[in-house]
Amino acid sequence: MSHYQDCLTVSKLNTRIRNLLESKISDIWVKGEISNFHHHPSSGHMYFTLKDGGSEIRCTMFRMNNLHLKFIPNDGMEVRLFGMVTVYEKRGQVQLKVGVMEPLGLGDLFKSFEALKQTLEKEDLFDAKHKKEIPPYPKNVGVLTSGSGAAFKDVLNVLNRRASHIGILLCSVKVQGEGSSEEVVEGIELFNQEKSVDVIIIGRGGGSIEDLWTFNEEVVARSIFNSNIPIISGVGHETDFTIADFVSDLRAPTPSAAAELAVPLREDLILGLTNEKTKILRIIQNQMEQRWLFFDQIEKRVSNQRPLRKIEMQKRAVSQIHQRLSLAVDAKKSFFSEQLNHLSKQLSNLGPNQVLERGYAIPIDQKGRVIRNSEQIALGESFRLNMAKDGLIAKKTSDIKDN
Repeated sequence: MSHYQDCLTVSKLNTRIRNLLESKISDIWVKGEISNFHHHPSSGHMYFTLKDGGSEIRCTMFRMNNLHLKFIPNDGMEVRLFGMVTVYEKRGQVQLKVGVMEPLGLGDLFKSFEALKQTLEKEDLFDAKHKKEIPPYPKNVGVLTSGSGAAFKDVLNVLNRRASHIGILLCSVKVQGEGSSEEVVEGIELFNQEKSVDVIIIGRGGGSIEDLWTFNEEVVARSIFNSNIPIISGVGHETDFTIADFVSDLRAPTPSAAAELAVPLREDLILGLTNEKTKILRIIQNQMEQRWLFFDQIEKRVSNQRPLRKIEMQKRAVSQIHQRLSLAVDAKKSFFSEQLNHLSKQLSNLGPNQVLERGYAIPIDQKGRVIRNSEQIALGESFRLNMAKDGLIAKKTSDIKDN
């Protein structure tokens, strides 16, 4: 019975371990390389892993201890820590509670990272002029990640939510550990050979600098640079940066964000198409209205310049002129007729017949000319005397001179 009474709960066991560790391993200095660093934005506490070539330990530095740090801790940085070993009782996790942190330098991995970054930067592999444009409306998206990882599920969910009409091709590769960089390179080359996708998403979830090291390998960086297909990198969390991020055509803070950058939102496409349709219809309507106005003006001008209309107008003008000419001719005719009658009366009164009626005669020579004086005919030459009713033949016998 007493045997069961001495049985400890897990909580009591972890408490005993914590008390033992804190009493036995306290006020110690430990040096190592920071990895998987996280500074909690609300509480201000720092959580990270301290490691060397053979082992690692979780560390916590509370806000009251890190408030006056004279430097910003980062992954890959070598530091010296002062504190005590304790246990996070809820999980039974051994950790180092840090009171003081001092910088020592950069860790080996971070040094390698910086060296490769400088080398590739000198070769212009990061230059914007080499960045390929991400297609705005891809038909197929290639995803290069672990098919069983959470990153692929996140990418898949985002792509299906934003653009379910787009094809998704997965090339499942190792994203961590031995041989992973070779698999990533083979995946990039495979997509380029098949030419079956318009854009490639390379991604994995967050982790320590060791976990993400595959994407800091030179072979991976050069394979991304040599890809003919645009590549979006979505490796780790927002604060994680890899060589793949710098050499890719576009960097996303997370795999989910990479998926959002790779495809347009379906609703945005529909809205854009609707707006374009409205804009096109408005342009067509304006153009039609302008054309109708133009046609109306042309029709009016044609109507005013219509040949038949001109002919009709000319015919009316000619008719009016004809009427005026007819009236003028009639007036002139009447005038001349009156003049002729008047002259006829004058001629009738003054004409030779009237003279002959009064008893006169007109001498006419043999050639039919009027004899005005006696010298026009010779003595003995005969001539005719025309009288009112008839005439007679006479002969010149002598000249009679006027006194």
